[in-house]
Amino acid sequence: MQDTQRKILIPGGAGLVGQNVVAQLKRKGYTNIVVLDKHRANLEVLRSFHPELVIEYADLAERGDWERHLEGADTVVMLQAQIGDPNLEPFTRNNITSTKHMLAAIKRNNVPYTVHISSSVVESVADDFYTNTKKEQERIVLESGINCVVLRPTLMFGWFDRKHLGWLSRFMQRVPVFPIPGNGKFMRQPLYAGDFASIIISCIESRINGQVFNITGLEKVDYIDIIRTIKASTGAKAMLLKIPYGLFYLLLKTYAVFNSDPPFTAAQLKALVAHDEFEVIDWPTIFNVKPTPFAAAIDETFHDPVYSKVVLEF
Repeated sequence: MQDTQRKILIPGGAGLVGQNVVAQLKRKGYTNIVVLDKHRANLEVLRSFHPELVIEYADLAERGDWERHLEGADTVVMLQAQIGDPNLEPFTRNNITSTKHMLAAIKRNNVPYTVHISSSVVESVADDFYTNTKKEQERIVLESGINCVVLRPTLMFGWFDRKHLGWLSRFMQRVPVFPIPGNGKFMRQPLYAGDFASIIISCIESRINGQVFNITGLEKVDYIDIIRTIKASTGAKAMLLKIPYGLFYLLLKTYAVFNSDPPFTAAQLKALVAHDEFEVIDWPTIFNVKPTPFAAAIDETFHDPVYSKVVLEF
């Protein structure tokens, strides 16, 4: 029998993964959940669905009153991360400094267990701010000595997807022509956020620790086929148009001049075409989670009666 009254703290919990984890935890009967995040609008989205939970604004890159929530915590699920920005400083603050502060608070309060959400990019050939700071973040966690498990998910999609497939689907709905870089044959291993949330909860309940797991989507899908599947599921009318990679890159760099937080950056384009292939382990057996087929996951993402229309802010 699982202790559904254990206190679970989720820093960075107002984003894609956190929103899915909270929804699943509540379905399983967990009620003592604390979410800390510094994105006010997304915190309000979370609060609108779960008004009874402790959901607070906190900048984890600064020490402060948020540290009181570590007292009595059973588990910390570290989700805070900077994903996209043209500048280094936000990555340093939100991937490195915030992690150091959180680890110090975990140690001071003797929190028994931590699930750290790393990223598949730590084994990527990509060289960008996100990749480099996530590598450093994981190293800090592993060398901290805390009792933890490290999960490295690949590109995720699902409910509350503001950055990746969710943004692409909304863009596709608004434009008559949808550009595809090059020939679009860039192999991806997308991971359904619903499945990943189930893996996180499995860790909370099993207390598996001292290991690092690469959590990869089980199906290999080319980027252009992902776009075609989204187009078919959403009924978007946009025509798919292949354009040269160099032109696509230039357009993204130009767009970034006018948008300080672009949803898709030139660095992410470089990562897209980096030809990474990530290890696939038998995570369904290890974590006792039934995987959702890619096509079914896309359908759930865009047709769920409650969550499919919810759009988080950047």
